[in-house]
Amino acid sequence: MKFPTSGVYAITQTDGKQDDTIVSDTLAALKGGATVIQYRHKNPRDSSTLLAQKIHHHCQRFKVPLLINDNIELAHAIGAEGVHLGQNDASVEKAQTVLGPDAIIGVSCYDSLDLALKAQKQQASYVAFGRFFCSETKPKAPPAQLSTLTQAAQQLALPIVAIGGILPSNGQLLLNAGADVLAVIGGIFDHDPLTATQRYCKLFTPADRIPG
Repeated sequence: MKFPTSGVYAITQTDGKQDDTIVSDTLAALKGGATVIQYRHKNPRDSSTLLAQKIHHHCQRFKVPLLINDNIELAHAIGAEGVHLGQNDASVEKAQTVLGPDAIIGVSCYDSLDLALKAQKQQASYVAFGRFFCSETKPKAPPAQLSTLTQAAQQLALPIVAIGGILPSNGQLLLNAGADVLAVIGGIFDHDPLTATQRYCKLFTPADRIPG
């Protein structure tokens, strides 16, 4: 599977939730139209491998790639389609070595076009910028600028992901600025994931898009 060139990127919300709820919420996001899922668990527990496997099973049913946040070994163990790496995580090269040449590898670039150009040179699959708006998941993350998306769209040949406080009401700004994919946690999983994901998906319907 390839990383999508547009659509909703749902990132699991795991804090304080039971495994069954995480799985059912993820399934609802898939039914709502999510085009990629990331399993993100900053405080993994003994059941993390089984949980990731259950999520991957549903992703495979919908032909949607599952990426694992930070953890190359877990991605390899369950046969996930790839990983998402921050700047303090393992290198793109290591991920490619462990997961193979067809793996999807995403890289966090915050508000740095230089980091994105470096990731492209290393043959990353996509780059992610953010946060763009206030985010409960990462309240202390430094802000990113809309102009960074515009510059990235002009200089990169990779899909561009925007993240951070994205709502159906402000996502269009990011798409108009140059984002291809919108990554969402709370905007989906703080609500009914099925209907919330559907609201985001409407931003990608050609009839609803506002020319930039």
